[in-house]
Amino acid sequence: MKTPADSSPELLPVERRELALWVHGRLCAEYGCPVAFFATKDPLSELISSLLSHRTRNQDSHRAYQQLRARFPTWEEVRDAPAAEVEAAISPCTWPEQKAPRLQQILREIAARCAGGPCDLAFLADLPIPEARAWLEQLPGVGPKTSAAVLLFSTLRRPAMPVDSHHHRVAQRLELIGPKVGEAAAHKQLAALLPPDWDAQQVYDHHEVFMFHGQKCCYFHTPACGRCPLLARCPFGQSRVQ
Repeated sequence: MKTPADSSPELLPVERRELALWVHGRLCAEYGCPVAFFATKDPLSELISSLLSHRTRNQDSHRAYQQLRARFPTWEEVRDAPAAEVEAAISPCTWPEQKAPRLQQILREIAARCAGGPCDLAFLADLPIPEARAWLEQLPGVGPKTSAAVLLFSTLRRPAMPVDSHHHRVAQRLELIGPKVGEAAAHKQLAALLPPDWDAQQVYDHHEVFMFHGQKCCYFHTPACGRCPLLARCPFGQSRVQ
């Protein structure tokens, strides 16, 4: 059966850019911009926090991160500890038996790539964003969502946009991306719709209000299309309220 995205004419790139900015304005008015940054972690700490959060509820990944920091005051101690102790420290998150050795593997690789120098990842501030993301994505288990989160959410405050499941769902229903575009591929396509001169706060606002909208209105099941501020230009919503 065809979905609204399959049956409606595909938007041209210029139309998608215009729509993305229209949506940004509507959602900022709805949820309030600028949105305060929720984290003040250094980039290496943000990397570890992001990896713990994979497929884990926020409160559980936060508890795992806090327990890890309480048990091991430095990342070098995490790297060199017995894997079973790291696993026990991050037990509140999903799949701690997989994440513990992965964290240690990443910390060892970062140390090797830093060649004995500081390994806090602060040097990523001096790289062009595509190079900084590529450096991070060469680490095992680090994809575009995590690399963008490290650059944007950490104290680096660089304008790289992560796309989570809520952001992806809202963008897909609005036809900002095609119906078969996955979350990983969506990063490049959705970033290309934003003005190139946007700073980190504007990019953060864009990501956050899309996420808020997915959490508060554009639900995976039974979205509240009737009260959606984007309904006038949402093919998915229009198909449901007619």
